Amino acid sequence: MPNTVKPAFLVAAHVTKVAHVLALTVFVLVLAWVLHFRGGAARLHSDDPNLIFNVHPLVMCMGFILVIGEGIMAYKTIPARKETQKSVHLMLHLVALVLGILGIYAAFKYHSANTMPDMLSLHSWLGMCTICLFGLQWLFGFVNFWFLKASEPTRILLLPLHVSAGLAIFLLTVCTAETGFVQIDAAPGAESRLINFTGLFILLFAVAVSISVALPRVSI
Repeated sequence: MPNTVKPAFLVAAHVTKVAHVLALTVFVLVLAWVLHFRGGAARLHSDDPNLIFNVHPLVMCMGFILVIGEGIMAYKTIPARKETQKSVHLMLHLVALVLGILGIYAAFKYHSANTMPDMLSLHSWLGMCTICLFGLQWLFGFVNFWFLKASEPTRILLLPLHVSAGLAIFLLTVCTAETGFVQIDAAPGAESRLINFTGLFILLFAVAVSISVALPRVSI
């Protein structure tokens, strides 16, 4: 009897669609929270410290976490040559890095405006570790897979490390976000429920992204 390979029941394309929906949901929830419960639009240059703070969750959730996730899935979602996928992956993560730095700057500026000490909470420690590791990871990928391009045997050796480290750092960003939500002083009610749902959907987004990495892009 000839060997037959059954097509995969679940492929990355199925999961990435779910991830996109979850990302859109997080985007809407964070925007609704900032606009409805936190005093309006985020402004980095404002006399109101709360508006300065609003920059932090906006760019860290909507910019940093979601863009990192979309960048990870670029190899599974973009129907193009691998070099094109790599370019999109690289640029999305560069955008995420810039937004992450902006988000951390906003947090420090908020603390300064309120004469609050920096780097006291677990959230701040995780956040600083995350942005530093992500920056090193991006630089590592840029040098070895894009700019200087290590030899092919070296790239083959480094690729699993790059993928695994990237996914671990992405999950660390999610852990950091969850600890940030825990710190928010929200009264029980609509705002606290909205925050909880946002944290839940961010976690589900991370799960979907992680699963998409492990699955084949199309049925075999």
